[in-house]
Amino acid sequence: MVLILFYVFAFLIVGSALLVVFMKNLLHAAFMLLITLLSLAAVYVLLFADFLAVTQLMVYVGGILVLILFGIMLSNKGDNIFIKSESSNGVPGALLAFLLFGGLVYVITRTHFAQLPWLRHSETIASTGVKSTLHGIGINLMTNFALPFEVASFILLIALMGAAFISSQTKIK
Repeated sequence: MVLILFYVFAFLIVGSALLVVFMKNLLHAAFMLLITLLSLAAVYVLLFADFLAVTQLMVYVGGILVLILFGIMLSNKGDNIFIKSESSNGVPGALLAFLLFGGLVYVITRTHFAQLPWLRHSETIASTGVKSTLHGIGINLMTNFALPFEVASFILLIALMGAAFISSQTKIK
């Protein structure tokens, strides 16, 4: 049953992500992004990563996606916002995408997932009882990954300052 649910959510993730990329209407693409993010949170639940699932819902669905929707709805572009694409890179981009997809399929088919150590560890946790992932994430963020955590927060601060600077400038015509 879990495997069937995983395949259903994986199909939803891939299908809605493709629709996000190829839809012309930005509002419809944002709703497809909502389906993608909700399905990804469901996959996290299936993998016993409860903290990641809640974080996915709160940060991406509750924050980022709502910000995108407000940006689309409050822009002065009118009711129907369509994307005009006149790029000549469609064929090389599609070729690169198919090559990457082929490489991923090759790696996935050659990997012995049952012998991966972190999967064996998660199987023992699942069979012995539910262990919270929050404690392990907190310990790792504050010990082993303290420097990357601080660098990421600094980069986000710079991005916020850049966005404020760009939005405050007057447009010159």
